[in-house]
Amino acid sequence: MTFFSHIAKGVTLAASILAMPLNAWAGPEAELWEHWQTHDPASTQTVDHMPWTDILKNHVVQQPDGTYLFDYTTIAFSDRKPLKAYLKTLKKTPVSTLNRAEQFAYWVNLYNALTIKVIVDHYPIESIRDIDISPGIFTDGPWGKKLVVIEGEAVSLDDIEHRILRPIWRDPRIHYAVNCASIGCPDLFPEAVTPAKAEAYLDRGARAYINHPRGARVDDGRLTVSSIYDWFQEDFGDSDEGVIAHLKQYANKDLLAALEGITSISSDHYDWALNATSLPDDFIAAKKAANAYRLRGGS
Repeated sequence: MTFFSHIAKGVTLAASILAMPLNAWAGPEAELWEHWQTHDPASTQTVDHMPWTDILKNHVVQQPDGTYLFDYTTIAFSDRKPLKAYLKTLKKTPVSTLNRAEQFAYWVNLYNALTIKVIVDHYPIESIRDIDISPGIFTDGPWGKKLVVIEGEAVSLDDIEHRILRPIWRDPRIHYAVNCASIGCPDLFPEAVTPAKAEAYLDRGARAYINHPRGARVDDGRLTVSSIYDWFQEDFGDSDEGVIAHLKQYANKDLLAALEGITSISSDHYDWALNATSLPDDFIAAKKAANAYRLRGGS
């Protein structure tokens, strides 16, 4: 094969990869980052997440169907300071000296706050996948970008979810707690995760998601689920049967009845549109307004 044939083959392969829908990709595996195993079971230190709760209460809006969306416009153009201050506090927190319960709340809240921050920094956008800042030619979105330094270690959103939360806690409900700023994602509730309420928060997230069509629905005996259950099937029993058993655990009466007798998943779906309360009608004008705001020193 000639040099140019190799180039042509590479271009063809790249084009085919880029053309593939994201649903065709498996999610990252849970691979432990050993550094973050360190914790102090006897620690009584706490982290104040009330500033994050205040931010969420001010910007998370419940919809008529019970789901929650986020008001990015207000926080992007006039209310960034509380978010920056909260993240500054988290950056300074000696997370390795905390107990496990405090660490769990810390990492979940950090993930969600960083996600909001990266959206705000690039707003207005139509999808988080439009923020192509991750390293690598074929990467998508912001998840691989090192966004913050904690205890001297540069950390990305992927690190938090797949190298810390998933491998350390091994709880499938983590997928209902970390929010990727998309319509298809589990809700970002108007309150921070706290050690005392973490279990209730995770159960609430599971029930809210599974019993909404985003999570699971049965039509004419065919089960359609969120692509989360495909991408991360290993966290849900590593089989269709495992996913269905998980759904049944949190299903309401109607969904539970609909799932009776179903043994396989027919299809999956995911909506990557931004989970915004609204997008400006004139998107180009909004882009110009954002650029002008940043040129004036807005941050």
